[in-house]
Amino acid sequence: MIMEGLRQRLAVWHTGQCVLCGAPTQGAEALCGPCRADLPGTPACCSQCAIPLAADGLCGRCQRSPPPYHRVYAAFPYQAPVDFLIHRMKFSQRLGYARLLGDLMAQFLIRSHADTPAVIIPVPLHSGRLRQRGYNQALEIARPVAKALGVIIDYHACVRTRATPSQVSLDATQRRRNVKEAFDLVSSPGHRHVAIVDDVMTTGSTVSELARLLRRDGAERVDVWVCARAAAPG
Repeated sequence: MIMEGLRQRLAVWHTGQCVLCGAPTQGAEALCGPCRADLPGTPACCSQCAIPLAADGLCGRCQRSPPPYHRVYAAFPYQAPVDFLIHRMKFSQRLGYARLLGDLMAQFLIRSHADTPAVIIPVPLHSGRLRQRGYNQALEIARPVAKALGVIIDYHACVRTRATPSQVSLDATQRRRNVKEAFDLVSSPGHRHVAIVDDVMTTGSTVSELARLLRRDGAERVDVWVCARAAAPG
């Protein structure tokens, strides 16, 4: 029954209509040409955490306190219509949108000449949240990325051990405290270069906590791949 429900949610993909405006599309394309052209471009950003800047370079925060990850690759800024697609994917059971977002992320990574890691690790959901939602959006986004780049996904090595409250209403300090020691390794990924995959990065608290865990396990380089980079709250 669970797999049948997933297939039904994925079936939205093959309507032949643009998921944003409803115009006809070619083949199994999810976006029409004009809507694809209207996707937001990647702004100038920090070369490490990808926070938007006036010009490419290293932001002050990363200079003062380097994060535990090597580099963030963010396909889009968190703005329309990307925010709409992510929100509908997570909260309206539009699982098919994960394929679109993963495809777009893969195209961005290829254009950016991102170094290919040995393995990609989707940010895990707590088991209670996973049962409630029915799927992990980070894993579903990671599937088309892994296929396009020819890299394996390890979604068993890391687990979320605490059912943390939503980060949405929290400030940066509260977010760091909220996810502190929220993850654990069931088994070692055993690779020197790992990429973490998630849908949105805001303060980076979640991916930083996971990156620290992977670095302690022996990973020499941890990259972060996200669909969208949001402006960090105070």
